[in-house]
Amino acid sequence: MPSKQPRIAIDAMGGDYGPSVVVPAAVRAAEEGIALALVGDEDAIRAELGRLKTDGLDIDVVPASEVVEMDDKASDALRRKKDSSIHVACRTVKEGRADGVVSAGHSGATVACGMFVLGRIKGVLRPAFAGIMPTEKRPCVLIDVGANVDSKPQHLLQFGLMADVLARDVLGTERPTVGLLSIGEEEGKGNAIVKDSFELFRESELNFIGNVEGRDIFTGDVDIAVCDGFVGNVALKLSEGLAKSFGNILKKELSSSFLSKLGSLLSFGAFKRFKRLVDYAEYGGAPLLGLKGIVVVCHGKSNEKAIINAIRMAAKFVSNKSHEHLAEGLEAHRALSDGNSEKAA
Repeated sequence: MPSKQPRIAIDAMGGDYGPSVVVPAAVRAAEEGIALALVGDEDAIRAELGRLKTDGLDIDVVPASEVVEMDDKASDALRRKKDSSIHVACRTVKEGRADGVVSAGHSGATVACGMFVLGRIKGVLRPAFAGIMPTEKRPCVLIDVGANVDSKPQHLLQFGLMADVLARDVLGTERPTVGLLSIGEEEGKGNAIVKDSFELFRESELNFIGNVEGRDIFTGDVDIAVCDGFVGNVALKLSEGLAKSFGNILKKELSSSFLSKLGSLLSFGAFKRFKRLVDYAEYGGAPLLGLKGIVVVCHGKSNEKAIINAIRMAAKFVSNKSHEHLAEGLEAHRALSDGNSEKAA
C-alpha cells in the first residue's frame, strides 16, 4: 500500500470547456478520496468551486496566469508561456507537490511539458502514448498512438514493456498478451521495423504472441498491440471515425420507419450499453508513459465523465507504484533495449 494518497494536478483551463467542466469533474473525483491540485486562473477556479460542495475535500488551487491556446505552438508552453496552466501543472509534479497530471488542453504542449519539465524515467528512450481500445472481451492497449512517428525496434520493445505495466496495474490484466501490429500474423511479415522488433520481443520476458493484425485489436484476442506512432495514430483515428459513423448510420436507419423506431425502443438498453462500450469517455484519456510522473492527455471535447475517469486512471497508476514496476521492467531488459540506445534515442 502507498504511504500517502496520490495527488493529481489538473489543468483546469484545458479543453473546450475549461473550468466549467474540469472543476466539477475534479470535485466528483475528490469525493472518491483522490487528492487534487487545480491549476489555472485562481478566480475562475474558485468561482466554480463556490458553486459546489467541497467541505472536507482535499483540493488545492495552484495559480497560473497563462493558458496555451489551441493555435499556439507546443514550444510556446516551454518558452513563451512558462506560467501556463499545463507548464505549472507539470512543474508542480517536478517539485514533488503532486504525482501526476491530467489535461484536456493542447496535446502538443502537454507532451512538450511532460518531456522537458518532468523528464523521462531513467532508461526510457522515448515516452509513448497508450490508447485504450474497446474490444469484444476486455480493453486492449494500443501503443504508440502518436508520440513518435519514426521509431526503432528498441523503442517498440520499450513501448511493449510500458504497456505491460499499464495493462497489469491499471486495467487489471494478470498476464497481458503482447503482439506486434503488422500486415500478417506469420513471422517475417511486415516492414523492416516490425521484422527487427520481432526478434527483440521474442527474447523478452513479455507474454509475446507474435504478429497481430488490425482486426485482432477489436476481437480482444490480444491485450497489447505495439506499433510506431504513425501507424498507431492512424489506427486510433480510423477506429474513432468508424465508431462515430457507425452510430450515425445506425441512428438514421432506426428512425427510417415506424417498425424501425419500435425496434429501437425495444433494444434501447442494448444500444445504451453499446454506446458506453465505444465511448472514449469510459477510459478518460491516453496516458503518456515513460515520464517522471504520469501524464494523461484527454480529448479536447472531454466531458465530466472523461475527466473523472482520467483522474482515476492517473491516481491508480500512482497508487499501484507503476513507475517502479516500469523501471524494473526496463532494467530487466536493458541488454535488449540498450543495445543501440545512443543511436535509438
